[in-house]
Amino acid sequence: MMFDGVNLIAVAAAAVASFIFGSIWYGVLGKAWMKAASLTEDQTKPDPVTLGITFACQLVMAFVFAGIIYHTGETSIRTGIISALMIWVGIVMTTQIINHRFQGRPWSLTVIDGGHWLGVLVAQAIVIGWFAS
Repeated sequence: MMFDGVNLIAVAAAAVASFIFGSIWYGVLGKAWMKAASLTEDQTKPDPVTLGITFACQLVMAFVFAGIIYHTGETSIRTGIISALMIWVGIVMTTQIINHRFQGRPWSLTVIDGGHWLGVLVAQAIVIGWFAS
């Protein structure tokens, strides 16, 4: 199933992989993240609507990311990871740093959230690239 060079099955699989990665990441770093974000456990309990929105956003992200990788001229794990690193450094981390500095958030929150988005992008890159091989 292709849409303008984007494998829709790969997109769905990449969204699932990144959703699972996020669950593991924040499962392991949850207490540190709550402390850095100044949130209580009650404030961070996910509800089905939030989880649905999260997955829908991961799906959109994977679709757009697959299109970005496709437009490099070669969809592969290598080009996916290179694209992931460039997007992470140039877009994700710069926005995280700016937002967290203006919000007066600690650097630990920036590191935890930034690491999550790096993992999400790399997971999506690997899945999208693997489906193309």
